[in-house]
Amino acid sequence: MPLDWTQVINRYGTGAVIPTAAGGRTFQIVSADEKCVRIRTTLWEDSLAREHLERAVELIEAGKLSRTTGPFVEEYRVLVAGKRPTSVAHILKDLGYLH
Repeated sequence: MPLDWTQVINRYGTGAVIPTAAGGRTFQIVSADEKCVRIRTTLWEDSLAREHLERAVELIEAGKLSRTTGPFVEEYRVLVAGKRPTSVAHILKDLGYLH
């Protein structure tokens, strides 16, 4: 099932604080719109492109990316994008695509 971007906007559009993929800490999402999800830590701010998140979910559903966070991060870096793979894992775990 493809990533429902409306769900992403509804869940993160005005910001959210979610658990990290490993647990024990939190991760701040600033906002989400039609193009990206904006994220922030104490050291930096960035955005994650919608196309990268959608592609990751397509590959997970096709069995080409792991549903386990550790392997997912490395596979995502190679198959989708090198930009913030751990941050993507936090979001996709929160959405139920990773365990």
